[in-house]
Amino acid sequence: QTIVNNLVSGIILAFERPIQIGDVIEVGSRSGIVKEVGIRSSTLQAYDGSEVIIPNGDLLSQHLVNWTLSDKSRRVEILVGVAYGSDLEKVHAIIEKVIVRDGILSFPVPNVLVHNFGDSAVEFRVLFWVANFDQWLQVKNNVLRDIYEAFARENIEIPFPQRDVHLKSPKGKKDPGGDQLE
Repeated sequence: QTIVNNLVSGIILAFERPIQIGDVIEVGSRSGIVKEVGIRSSTLQAYDGSEVIIPNGDLLSQHLVNWTLSDKSRRVEILVGVAYGSDLEKVHAIIEKVIVRDGILSFPVPNVLVHNFGDSAVEFRVLFWVANFDQWLQVKNNVLRDIYEAFARENIEIPFPQRDVHLKSPKGKKDPGGDQLE
């Protein structure tokens, strides 16, 4: 029954072509580049260098994300936190200036939004599109580095979580040093 399911799924894949060799896909918890589409199974080159054989029945029965089916562009999202008390307009302007660069598409228009008031920071959500899926990680890396450097130049603090701890002890108990606690 499983073999027949995989064979029928292979025929469906051949005619519908939801994946093709070279596509970047995610199936379940696996992701990588399609290397081969066979009758019973397909081969996925994972990003760690391994090759994963996936039965064609699994390709059709699980959620399949094809990042490059119709085009190779990809939206990138970055979350950046700044300290409370920062000039939000200045932060917004700095980030907007950083994301005007080669590798980032001007359409759809990049967006810089105040996303959340977190425990330690005002969080900004930065959204932009890159033309080539294969380069999105490098573009994201460059944007993050440039935001970090621009914030340092402009004395805008990127906070880290901090906690105040208040210890209370019950009245009338002695502390380990032998003193009476109030």
